[in-house]
Amino acid sequence: MNVNVTGGQLSQKEIDMYIERANELHPGTTSIDISVDGDYVDIDYHVMPFDRIRRITGYLVGTLDRFNDAKRAEVGDRVKHGISA
Repeated sequence: MNVNVTGGQLSQKEIDMYIERANELHPGTTSIDISVDGDYVDIDYHVMPFDRIRRITGYLVGTLDRFNDAKRAEVGDRVKHGISA
């Protein structure tokens, strides 16, 4: 993981703790920008983007653009279930 510290200095122990916290809060964090301003620290997490994956008619897909007409019809005929409040 890439860590950029600006505006001051942090010990390696502090940096390691910020990395651990980033992994807990935001799995997939690729880098952290840490800005030190006296006693205050601003943290900016950069997370790897991902595509939405859904299970539709037995397939894991991101979009329907690769479905043929029959699969698109199955999607159209699906019964969508919801949770009533």
